[in-house]
Amino acid sequence: MENLFYDIDLEKVPKHIAIIMDGNGRWAKSKMMPRTFGHKAGVETIRKVVKECSRLGVGYLTLYAFSTENWKRPKEEVSALMTLLVSYLRKELDELHKNNVKILTIGDITKLPEPCVIELNKSIEKTKDNDGLVLSLALNYGGRADIIESIKSIALDVRDERLNISDIDEDLFSSYLSTKSIIDPDLVIRTSGEQRLSNFLLWEVAYSEFYYTDIHWPDFDEKELQKSIYSYQKRDRRFGGIK
Repeated sequence: MENLFYDIDLEKVPKHIAIIMDGNGRWAKSKMMPRTFGHKAGVETIRKVVKECSRLGVGYLTLYAFSTENWKRPKEEVSALMTLLVSYLRKELDELHKNNVKILTIGDITKLPEPCVIELNKSIEKTKDNDGLVLSLALNYGGRADIIESIKSIALDVRDERLNISDIDEDLFSSYLSTKSIIDPDLVIRTSGEQRLSNFLLWEVAYSEFYYTDIHWPDFDEKELQKSIYSYQKRDRRFGGIK
């Protein structure tokens, strides 16, 4: 395969990569520009990473786009992020569909502005039969909130005798999460130097490998993605066992 910056084993590429896209604001500040400038640049990075994941044969890509805590940001910034989401979907949907990408969401998108919900539902519907890269956008998502909602749903099903307590195990619990249609991440990447989960996929990352980089998200490119995969492939994943 052309344009491999690292000696990646294409037979052992992570099946699912999840990314905490951090550093748009700091990147913009370093250039003495408003935070929205960084978010716009971050959208270009999404475009690059999606294409590269498809090219390398990654099966699932989950992007932490907007957390339940992000509503605390200034209204102007939240509005700009929502506008960028709509713009991205409108511009990229045909290309994503052409490249066999399937779009999903995790999180409660009903709380997003109506134009976002309309474009997301349109994107999900148009790409539902694609069987290439599954691109999951985490929007109004929080790991704790997802777990709480799952517990409520299980409790209701037990109360209404649709479920026995003895039926509850890890697989069943996972089936109640908003991530039920995607596999657990093999590799979690966080950019911009921070080393925490920030309420992202708390249940699903139990055995994930983590890769942290000081590079801000707008500067994260195909080479950096390959570097993270190369690092992942050098690790010994034992899942609690011994090899």
